[in-house]
Amino acid sequence: MYTECNRLQIKVRREEDTIVKMIDVAQLANVSTATVSRVLQNPEEVKEETRKRVLSSIKQLNYQPNVLARHLRKNKTNTILVVVPNILNTVFSHIVGGIEHTASKNNFRVILGNSNKDINKEYDFLNVLKQRQVDGMILLSAQMDSDTLNELVKEYSVVIASEYKESVNAAMVTIDNIKSGIMATRHLLRLGHKQVAHISGPLSNYLSKDRFKGYKQAIIQQGLEVDSDLIKEGAFTLESGFDQTIALLNSNKPFSALFAANDVMAIGAIKAAKVYGVRVPEDLAVVGFDNIGFSSVFDPGITTIAQPMTEMGNKAMELLLKSMKGTEYRKERIMLQTNLIIRESCGAKK
Repeated sequence: MYTECNRLQIKVRREEDTIVKMIDVAQLANVSTATVSRVLQNPEEVKEETRKRVLSSIKQLNYQPNVLARHLRKNKTNTILVVVPNILNTVFSHIVGGIEHTASKNNFRVILGNSNKDINKEYDFLNVLKQRQVDGMILLSAQMDSDTLNELVKEYSVVIASEYKESVNAAMVTIDNIKSGIMATRHLLRLGHKQVAHISGPLSNYLSKDRFKGYKQAIIQQGLEVDSDLIKEGAFTLESGFDQTIALLNSNKPFSALFAANDVMAIGAIKAAKVYGVRVPEDLAVVGFDNIGFSSVFDPGITTIAQPMTEMGNKAMELLLKSMKGTEYRKERIMLQTNLIIRESCGAKK
């Protein structure tokens, strides 16, 4: 039976270490630590009287189970890491929302690692995975070198979403950015524009390169020449969209349409046009990319390529779950569909 000696031992131990341990609960309830563990993990396996006594002891001592230690003993944390290049970018926010939705349905927690486009931080986040603090990782960036990523996917559960690398043997979820770039540019060409400018994202980025490739292919397919003077490299920011449009307007090179590689730069471009007294869409037709929420309420509404951001997150988490189950797992490549959303900025009638 529980004795005053037991109580004294617990008191001394608690004075030495304020963290209540499972053995304290066991002694107070007059059961083994194994029984306490069963009550916490599989209460239906313990007799009701014993279970009530253990739960009462837990409450009396305010015992907090060490969940992390339990998970580590099982080599499972039910937590995944999502590495995001820029948490302020609403595209990534929507993708993370899809990841969290699917993760929550499967009893997984999501922690975010915001690299803020710093590749060194991305490499640092790998330690979280290697130290088994998480069960898997979803990368929304593909800046790391292919050799590192290929070594990583041999041992750990890793999925790449949004971006991609052909040279990496990992599961990936993305869109066809070349086809989407063609769709955006072809829309402007079909409206009768002959001089279509382009503001790309950083050309070190696979997405930017592919959207740029799509732009060039659409121009060539129309029987026109690609004019390098009408191409500027942006940074996926409003400021770069503004600055590069100013540079285009200052060049005195005629153009009547502009395809920006994301909606944020398209908004910057429209602001720059207004500064110059250039009317959108009457004097300049603009198409963006992403279909962020603000693109529909901006004046004028942004014509854009809509990518299924939430679905991308859902699919990425589904692939990661497959990998973490340890079953036969193919490195799947999922290509999601995009579509053109026509609004006022291009001047086309809906």
